[in-house]
Amino acid sequence: MKKGDSYKFRLYVVGDAPNSIKAIANLRALCRECLPERHEIEVVDVLLNPERALNDGVLMTPLLLRVSPEPVRKIIGSLSHRDPMMAIMGLHD
Repeated sequence: MKKGDSYKFRLYVVGDAPNSIKAIANLRALCRECLPERHEIEVVDVLLNPERALNDGVLMTPLLLRVSPEPVRKIIGSLSHRDPMMAIMGLHD
């Protein structure tokens, strides 16, 4: 992660399912702490936008895409395990 990089995340969820709510809260907390004012989070409910999920190849939720910076990275789950999530999403130095 470069100091000035801006990050864009897209989080696919299913309504207000418990894992969806956890994933949203965990992602927001991580971004507030690690990427203050350098992130954008888009939450997509697959019940309301199934075509978006299909276009991005979403087969399970919650699914987080790091859209930018490239390359696109994916992680599935409630995002509760912080260190592995940060490594997969490229947020470790």
